[in-house]
Amino acid sequence: MLAQLIALDWGTTSLRAYKLGPDGQVLEQRSLSSGIMQLPKAQRIIAGRECTDGFELAFDAACGDWLDAQPDVPVIACGMVGSAQGWCEAAYRDTPANVASLSASLQTIRSIRGVDVHIVPGVIQRSPLPNVMRGEETQVLGVLHNLPLDGGDDLLIGLPGSHSKWVEVADGCIVHFDTFMTGEIFAVLSEHSILGRTQQRGGAFDGAAFDRGVQVALSADGEIGPLSTLFSARSLGLTGELSASAQPDYLSGLLIGHELSALADLQRRRRNSVHLPSIILIGNAQLCARYSRALDACGFARVTLAEQATECGLWRLAIAAGLITENPSR
Repeated sequence: MLAQLIALDWGTTSLRAYKLGPDGQVLEQRSLSSGIMQLPKAQRIIAGRECTDGFELAFDAACGDWLDAQPDVPVIACGMVGSAQGWCEAAYRDTPANVASLSASLQTIRSIRGVDVHIVPGVIQRSPLPNVMRGEETQVLGVLHNLPLDGGDDLLIGLPGSHSKWVEVADGCIVHFDTFMTGEIFAVLSEHSILGRTQQRGGAFDGAAFDRGVQVALSADGEIGPLSTLFSARSLGLTGELSASAQPDYLSGLLIGHELSALADLQRRRRNSVHLPSIILIGNAQLCARYSRALDACGFARVTLAEQATECGLWRLAIAAGLITENPSR
């Protein structure tokens, strides 16, 4: 089946490529470790020319053979590829940002193959402590497209990861979002701090240890904040109460618990209500499962998981930009 669109989710550490057919059906997908911070460096011949540009090399590795077969298929990309350190900068759009209209601000770069790559802009929330996103705005659009017309009311979209995002939407617009560096802090503490010295990583998920970490974050002991409770990931090991294999999941639960406790407080204050919104999670299934478990403990009663949000979002933006034509039967 012929492709109608090549869609790229190009972040800091990875590049995911999707060959999409009719109605956005995923015909083939690939994942490469060629994010913008770890691009390939070896010289190669592309389109009959010597090339050493890392973006060109990664692009060719991701979808060069697809383009050999169909040179005229349109290409769209989101993520850090549009940052100041990316292939071509796509300036941020300010909140409130209508995610469907981001298609009007696509930036285009012509590859060595002569193929235009259309890059989606990110979103910025200007405030005393500014917040930015790149890639998540496309996933939000993918989620919103599959909701009922009023489905965005009383809804929070969560994107767990190295820098977790929690996005509030209204009338198809991103109106506010918060960022928590939970995943990156976990990696730094596990790999570069004394907390990692006694950890034994790589085992099966320890649900009891994870839940214990979440509960500590939610308890009176957790009110003092993560800078105090984090040391328990070491001290509980020293006293024999937490095994080496349980410590990584305890630390994960502790950090996620602090994140979600803060998120719940933010939502209650922002809404002036004890009622917490419904949650839709986007991301890695195993990580979302951890967040679902912790969200339930924090009092978020309705949590669902979105699928193929990135592919759907890029497909909708390509239609809105006129790169492809929507099937009139749908």
